[in-house]
Amino acid sequence: MKRNYPLLSMAILGVVVLTHFACKKTTELTDLSVQPSEKVLEASSNPKSYLTGNAADVTTSTTGGTILMGGSTDVDAAMLWMLNKSGGGDIVIIRASGADGYNDYLFNMAPVNSVETLLINTRAKANNADAVQKIRNAEALFIAGGDQYDYVNYWKDTGVEDAINYLINTKHVPVGGTSAGCAILGKSYFSAQNGTVYSADALANPYNTAVQLGHNDFVNHPYLGNTITDSHYNNPDRRGRHITFMARIMTDLAATTAKGVGVEEQTAVCIDQNGIAKVFGINKAYFLQNNNLGPETCVSGSPLTWNRSQTAVKYYAIQGSSTGAGSFDFTNWTSYSGGTAGFFFVNNGVLTQN
Repeated sequence: MKRNYPLLSMAILGVVVLTHFACKKTTELTDLSVQPSEKVLEASSNPKSYLTGNAADVTTSTTGGTILMGGSTDVDAAMLWMLNKSGGGDIVIIRASGADGYNDYLFNMAPVNSVETLLINTRAKANNADAVQKIRNAEALFIAGGDQYDYVNYWKDTGVEDAINYLINTKHVPVGGTSAGCAILGKSYFSAQNGTVYSADALANPYNTAVQLGHNDFVNHPYLGNTITDSHYNNPDRRGRHITFMARIMTDLAATTAKGVGVEEQTAVCIDQNGIAKVFGINKAYFLQNNNLGPETCVSGSPLTWNRSQTAVKYYAIQGSSTGAGSFDFTNWTSYSGGTAGFFFVNNGVLTQN
């Protein structure tokens, strides 16, 4: 499909991206010659690298932001939103499988200094000093689709994890992900350690062996505390499993709050540096939070019941657009506009939306 993109006024652009697509005009590198990071890291096991553009590092002025993308075809407007915030620096792409599909796509979307994809599919590679420094040098980061357990297994408690959190919390560059890359950005996350789980199975038993969750031990995003993201929200229907994940947060952590962001395919939630989000794309994004108390029944071997007078989980849904629709404030979760509100509740494993 032919793509037409407006040129940005910025001179160069930097973003770190993880991807699952294929790209044509890149140079394959295996020797990452950058300075080591402050942490003591592995010097060997260089990840495979694909570089498009200028190999020399640049430093630009960036603005923080986050993309939560729902998978399938990428949302061009959301990608451009991210690139605009990168200030025209270097684009680094990290992933655990696939090749260089985002390189030409992003390099041709806007003026950029470089786009580089790093294939990081072992813990040794995730602790490689050169690779970690390339991530830290980036002016934006995007995490591609794939298998999120690869990301948990290979990257958690490594230099890559530290670099991601540095970009979010210290350097303040745009960071995003699609599909599996979106799934790991909340402080709570579905690890998929035992494979995927479908809504019917999760609702029938919230402690199904496939419902493997992690909390507060991976990506540390200031706006996504007690929050679990889910992608491909409409294919298949993932509302039931998402609400089950939230029920588990409240039960397992004795939490008073559980929140979720569910993003349908070809749709993206873009959160700016002040925590205000807009929705880009052709489908919807859902913002969920418990209305008051946690589930009545959330135990192993029994169906979930989370009714609370049919108001267990309140949601706000925003239909995306090409220019960014609606508004949702992640600093308080109470200020929003441009969408529709309602409730989810579960009786004996059966989900109802009203």
